Parts: sequence; C-alpha cells; structure tokens
Amino acid sequence: MHPGAIAAVTPDKPAVILAGSGQVVTYRRLDEESNRLAHLFRAAGLRPGDHVAFMLENHPLFLAVAWAAHRAGLYYTAISSRLQTDELAYIVDNCEARIFVTSAALSPSIEAIGPRVERKLMLDGVTPGFESYEEAVAGMPVTPIEDEVQGGDMLYSSGTTGRPKGVKPALGGRPLEEPSVLLRLIQGLFAPTGDSVYLSPAPLYHAAPLRYSMQFQRLGCTVVVMERFDPERYLEAVERYRVTHSQLVPTMFIKMLKLPEETRAKYDVSSLRCAIHAAAPCPIPAKEAMIEWWGPIIHEYYAGTEGNGFLYTNSQDWLAHKGTVGRSLLGTVHVCDEDGNDLPTGEDGTVYFADSARFEYHGDPEKTRSVQDPQGRGWTTLGDIGHLDADGFLYLTDRRSYMIISGGVNIYPQEAENLLALHPKVADVAVFGVPDEEMGEQVKAVVQPADLKEAGPALEAELIAHCRAHLAHYKCPKSVDFREELPRHPTGKLYKRLLREEYWPGKTS
Repeated sequence: MHPGAIAAVTPDKPAVILAGSGQVVTYRRLDEESNRLAHLFRAAGLRPGDHVAFMLENHPLFLAVAWAAHRAGLYYTAISSRLQTDELAYIVDNCEARIFVTSAALSPSIEAIGPRVERKLMLDGVTPGFESYEEAVAGMPVTPIEDEVQGGDMLYSSGTTGRPKGVKPALGGRPLEEPSVLLRLIQGLFAPTGDSVYLSPAPLYHAAPLRYSMQFQRLGCTVVVMERFDPERYLEAVERYRVTHSQLVPTMFIKMLKLPEETRAKYDVSSLRCAIHAAAPCPIPAKEAMIEWWGPIIHEYYAGTEGNGFLYTNSQDWLAHKGTVGRSLLGTVHVCDEDGNDLPTGEDGTVYFADSARFEYHGDPEKTRSVQDPQGRGWTTLGDIGHLDADGFLYLTDRRSYMIISGGVNIYPQEAENLLALHPKVADVAVFGVPDEEMGEQVKAVVQPADLKEAGPALEAELIAHCRAHLAHYKCPKSVDFREELPRHPTGKLYKRLLREEYWPGKTS
C-alpha cells in the first residue's frame, strides 16, 4: 500500500492533521502533491539513487515532499529546522543534494546552500535565490511518474558527539507497493488498522517520526502532527482526535507525569491502544508510573537511524524484566569487550548487532569502520554499553562515549541522570565527567531547576544527598551547576557534547 492506493479508495480521508491549527491534508492532496514533485524531480534530470534534501518545520506538506522523493527512488535527507547556517551548509553539501526544499517560515540564507544544489524551492513565499515551490510544481501532472520505485531516507546523526554523519542504506530498487521490514514490524507488534489514528509529537525530520508516519500512511491511517510538544496539549490531542497509536520519548513521559494530578485527570486518553517509546532508556519509576496511568499499552523498542537492529518489549515483559529495552527481533545481539570477545551474561560491554542490515556513513569510511567489531565479522554498534540477562533481554548502561573514568573506575552517568530526572525540583538534568587533577575525572550534574529561584547551594546539597541515598557515592555528582535551560533536541535527545565542551576546553566527547 501507499498514498496513491489509499487515495483511490478514500480520497477525502485526512492523511495529515496539524494538531494545533487543525489544518488537514487529505489523501487525495497527499497523493497529488507528491506526484507533482516527483515529476519535477524527473524533469530536473534526477534518477533513482540521486539525492534531494529538505528543511521544513512540521509543515502540512512535509510528508508529501518525503513521499515525492520516496516514490521517485531518491535518497532524501530531512534536515533539522533548528540548525545554524554553517550546520545546514555542511549537511546539504555533504549529502550531495541536487534539489533543496524549504519554507518561508525558516528563510535560510542563500549562502547556506552550496553550488552543488541545482534548484532551491521555497513553500509559502519566496526569498531571493529561491523558486516558488507552488509555481514550480503547478504545471506538473498529478498522476504517478512512469518509473516509480522506492527510494530511502539518508538521515544524519544528531551531532551529539561531533559532526553529524549521514546514514546511507542500500537501495534495492523495490516496487513502491512492496512493504518494508519496518511496516511488517509495526503491523505485527502494534496491530494498526486503516481506522487507526497516529499521533506524532516530535519534529518529523527525526528518523522515527518520519519513518513511522510514512508507514502508518501506507495503511491509510490518519497522522496527527503536533507543531511542537507540550505535555498538556499532547493529552488534549489524544482526546480530541481519539488517537489510537503514538510514539514518544522518555522526557515526554516525565513532563506529563509532572503535570498536576487534576490536569492529567482532565483528559480522556482511553482511545490509546499503543504508546510506543524509544530514543533513550526510560527511568524505571517513570515507566512504572506510565503503565499504572495508561495501563499495559506501553511498548518500547531499541533501534537507531542506522537500522542495524531492532529490540522490543511490551509492558508485560518489561514488568518482569524492569529496565530492559527488549529482546532482539532483527539482528543477533552480542555484548563484547574491547577486543570484540563475547562477554558472559550479566556483564557490561559494547552492544553489537550481527546478521543485520548493512549501512555506511556517507563519505566517511573511517566512521563506518569505527562502528564495526574489532574482529571483522561484520557486526556493528550504535555505541551503547549494556548487558544481556539469561532470558536474552538487553539492559543499556549508557553511551560508550559518555562513560566517566574516575580514579580508574568506570562510571556510567545514566544512573544518576535517571534518578535526578524524577526529582520534583528538577526540570531537566545532564550528568557527565569533568576534569579532576587527582582522579582524572569527577562526576558533574548540570540541572535545570523546576523553579529557577531555588538554584543555589541548598538545592545542590539536596540533590547530591538524594543521589547518595540511592547510589554508591562514587557514582554521584560531586557538584551541581544550574542553568535556565539545557541544550536538548525537540525529540528529547540531549546535546551533552555542548555542555562537556564548556568544562573540557578544546576537547569533545
């Protein structure tokens, strides 16, 4: 299935609804807009395997642009609308995009787009150097191009540990109607139907929101898109649109749990059948609270933009293995030491996937090699540390690059972060290592307090004491700094690198 097939049967059904404005894009319009743009790509000389890029807010036509590239067999790179000019220029040039699409709401400078780009299209208005998107596609046919074939996204890592890298999958030249592996997983695990309503609260340029929204549209579902996440507005959207399926990240759970009880009780969320979460391990108390609130409809998976593996757990299995991110459904999991040797059950090491999809980081063979196992067996890693239990469930300890070495002891800051994140006086927190002359590194917490007026020595002492009451002292922050806001991606991912750089001059993680 694909939007064209859905449009042929239910043309007036909403394919996209913007939760805030209520603006609707029907399946007929989604199909016609994506066909017009696909024709433009062909008229511009683009053939399967060529590349386009787009930088859009959660725009009504975001998914139409993605579908146009997908049905034309192209690589397409969705770029974060939060990037600065030099970051945008780097990605557009690095991905070798021949056509670039943006909107007047973002109005990037022309200098950000390098000479490689042949055409620059802008929705909702025109900036010098750009063509009007609407005028460019106006004369194109609304029928499909003759040589439809599936393309694929080439998305960039978020740059939490350095320059972002494009994850380039192999394109197999598959027919447009052929279901993807992800679609089969979604159908098998979450059982959506054509009547399901999928709520996406995150920016669509991120891998999971983009991919899941497109797969739900393959089934004819309505995709409700929040312009930006707000915990109460999320609950309101679930009630208003009778949402059945949604994907979130743990920080969204925590923000909703910190709403006043009377606010949470105001909204009817009984339509929800599946609340899916990923992107980072969820603190155990937060997940317990969510299951108690919403029932056993919480589903978790562990995967990455790289697509090299997929682990999954439902609420029942998670309650029996609290803290797990699931068992493998795609790829064989190995936990290895630094030499690539398999470690015993229960012992922490680098998590690798075997027997999984191949990928490369575009234009960076060194980065590609760095995620492969030292013994050359073709296993790849997302850079996480964890361990397996006797039942094959994986537990993540932390990112390998975030590990703190203090006095020769390995410390994983995720433990302290999870503990502090649920403290009622903490709105957001990051824990990482900072220089220490005697120990090499010491544990530092940077906190966004719930009430900025409370920032100071008393709250610092309270938070350190809170950690020491629950963790071994060497794992706890030795000091706490306070900020008005932490550098966090809208999807929930923390830009810890930006904080570390302040304490490690000239060095990044």
